[in-house]
Amino acid sequence: MGRGLLIALEGIDGSGTTTLIRGLAAQLGAQAVHATREPSDGPVGRLLRDMLAGQHQPVDNTTLGLLFAADRADHVQREVEPALASGKLVLSDRWYHSSLAYQGDGPARAWVRQLNRHAPAPDLTLFVEVSPQVAAERRAGRGEEPELFDALETQTRVADGYRQVIAELQAEGERITIINGAQTQEQVLAAAMAALAELGVAIP
Repeated sequence: MGRGLLIALEGIDGSGTTTLIRGLAAQLGAQAVHATREPSDGPVGRLLRDMLAGQHQPVDNTTLGLLFAADRADHVQREVEPALASGKLVLSDRWYHSSLAYQGDGPARAWVRQLNRHAPAPDLTLFVEVSPQVAAERRAGRGEEPELFDALETQTRVADGYRQVIAELQAEGERITIINGAQTQEQVLAAAMAALAELGVAIP
């Protein structure tokens, strides 16, 4: 059995990455896929989820950047690396691109990159792109309590950050496919499956 592949799914809150992971897992088969997320379900990840839900206030980007990097390191050694070693296709709902976009404003981006220098680069990142306005409508439709970064102004800033991060990482050779998230769920899934096929993933 060969080593598995790491696929990261990225996008602003409400872009549809979680829905896409479910669709990919269903298409590819549960035996072949290990679906996971960040913040992870580990102890640091649970703390981060509390913070994002508005607990433990106030919290600044320095604290969040450190905690996300710590959670990612734990996530890799505890869950991601064992799944890759067993030959699984690991689908992670968010990776270090989120930290760079959310906590990496301006000069802070180099610091966030340094914090995450030991996190493995994905074999492929699928960036699901939607406008901040569309994402806000989707989040509102869920009927959930707003989270720390849900303000439209913040999501607009983060969307700009993602565009910068993607351009920088693509220029360095990282494989990132941008998918139009305003399409139907079926079209988004088809675009993601095409990108996986191009990577060499066996499609059932």
